Amino acid sequence: MATAQHRSAYRALVREVNRASIYSRPARPKTVSAHIRSIFEDPQSSKDSARFLHDMRNAATFMRSQRMHKTLLERYNPLLGISTEERVKKTAHRVGLDMPVTPKDEE
Repeated sequence: MATAQHRSAYRALVREVNRASIYSRPARPKTVSAHIRSIFEDPQSSKDSARFLHDMRNAATFMRSQRMHKTLLERYNPLLGISTEERVKKTAHRVGLDMPVTPKDEE
C-alpha cells in the first residue's frame, strides 16, 4: 500500500465488505478481507496505479450503493419478501377490505 490514497481506498473497501456481511463480527470469515489485502499489497506499476485506485473506489461505491438500495427497498416496499397469501391480505387491508375467511376443509 504505497500512498495514503491507496490506504483510504483499501479501508473503504474493507469497511463496505464488513457492512455487507451477513455474519456477526466474531463469526465473520476473514478470507475476503485477506484477499482484498493481498490485492492491495501486490506491486503496482505507476502507470496502472491511478487506474487501480479508480477501480477500487468504484468497487467501494458500488457496494455502498447496493447496501443503500437494499435498505430503501426494505423501507419503501414493505410487501417485499412475504408470501403471496400475506401480500394479498395486506394489499386488501390497505384499501380498506378484509379477505373472506376460507374454511380449512376447502383448501
